[in-house]
Amino acid sequence: MVNRLKKNVIASLFVTLLASNVLPSQADVADTLPDIGTTAGGTLSINQELQMGDFYVRQLRASAPLINDPLLNQYINQLGLRLVAHANSVRTPFHFYLIRNDEINAFAFFGGNVVLHSALFRASDDESQLASVLAHEISHVTQRHLARAMEEQQRNAPLTWVGALGSILLAMANPQAGMAGLAGTLAGTQQGVISFTQNNEQEADRIGIQVLQRAGFDPQAMPTFLQKLADQSRFAFKPPEILLTHPLPDSRLADARNRANQMRPVVVQSSQDYYMAKARALGMYATGQNQLGEDLLDEWSKGNARQQQAAQYGRAILFLEAKSFANAKKIIEPLLAKDPDNVWYLDIMTDIDVGLNQPQAAVKLLTAQKASSSDPVLQLNLANALLEAKQPAAASRILHRYTWAHPDDSNGWDLLAQASAAQNLRDEELSARAEGLALTGQLDQAITTLSGASAQVALGSLTQARYDARIDQLRQLQLRFRQYQKGR
Repeated sequence: MVNRLKKNVIASLFVTLLASNVLPSQADVADTLPDIGTTAGGTLSINQELQMGDFYVRQLRASAPLINDPLLNQYINQLGLRLVAHANSVRTPFHFYLIRNDEINAFAFFGGNVVLHSALFRASDDESQLASVLAHEISHVTQRHLARAMEEQQRNAPLTWVGALGSILLAMANPQAGMAGLAGTLAGTQQGVISFTQNNEQEADRIGIQVLQRAGFDPQAMPTFLQKLADQSRFAFKPPEILLTHPLPDSRLADARNRANQMRPVVVQSSQDYYMAKARALGMYATGQNQLGEDLLDEWSKGNARQQQAAQYGRAILFLEAKSFANAKKIIEPLLAKDPDNVWYLDIMTDIDVGLNQPQAAVKLLTAQKASSSDPVLQLNLANALLEAKQPAAASRILHRYTWAHPDDSNGWDLLAQASAAQNLRDEELSARAEGLALTGQLDQAITTLSGASAQVALGSLTQARYDARIDQLRQLQLRFRQYQKGR
């Protein structure tokens, strides 16, 4: 299914400001650190942060090269939420995103939104190292670092933060212009922002390493990964991008190492899902030195059972990408026979069957799996297979339920639009396309498209009333977002 859902968007995202939540309560004393000087309560409420997070996520979907892969998104969200479950001071929902970018980096912003660059899969040696990056970013959120930075800027230069936010948005579409705009906006206060960010980094390390340990990962993974980045920067013409947005002075590395050494040593095996996600990310979305190559596949082939399975899966991925479907099938069929409920194998077998022009075989395979009625990834796979098998009505029944349960997933709306079009249901097609536009912040276009859907149905009907009510909701969203568009 991934071949239908891939989108190539030429853009890059640069964010040096990091994210938000609230200070620890008395019950959260384990994560309490010296206050940097503000509670951030004077600038933003939690509700405002959620609204701003919603606004920025829509901009990110529109302008950044997000990887819209259901399997990878499911993996990083499961990993991230496992860490969040062991964090304190959590006051917002968390959402995790993956960007197609060969530079090692990660960042967080308003409303519990955390973004990883795909290069982190190549850079991390094990799941604990990848989790350490997530734990660090989660801690930026729970400590409200972006809100604190904005309060400091507002104290020194009122309304400066409005321009800064506009520059961040500009950076989403044009990194050089965005960086210049951000520097200009913060002129005169830049040194204070840099120092504040360095303090934030060390605080995020201290809290993140506790979260990492409580979630059952190796706390040594954090200093190990930081040391790896430091070593790369020492011998490179340009340091890893993550060190440009996340300063790494010697004191920060030493502090992380000391804290990890004080914790009980633990041996943690990376999960099967980690290896499969790594093979998929590098095999489908990486370029250059980050691509899935024979070096890693050979290493895994000689490793433990999980690595050996990932090596076979990775080779099948490479065959799939080369459209050598028969060779991919030879690898996956015996693996699937041994593990018939494995979502990674079921997903790729669907793509193989569709590639071989045998979509009905994919429908039969997925229909036999009871998990397809509850697993979101398999629901999308089945809907896609039904579309390919010229059964759009059956696909629509699945997709109506899916989009109700997962309204923020553009994959569901895209497939529903296709299924509706195949049935000549013009109003439903337009409605689904409007939701996709709204998810990318194109609210004017979404309203126009939904108005077209309303005009297609009987005047005064319940369906028209539903479309018109949704139009009113989108207009209210426009008004709410208008204040965040200042300075763009």
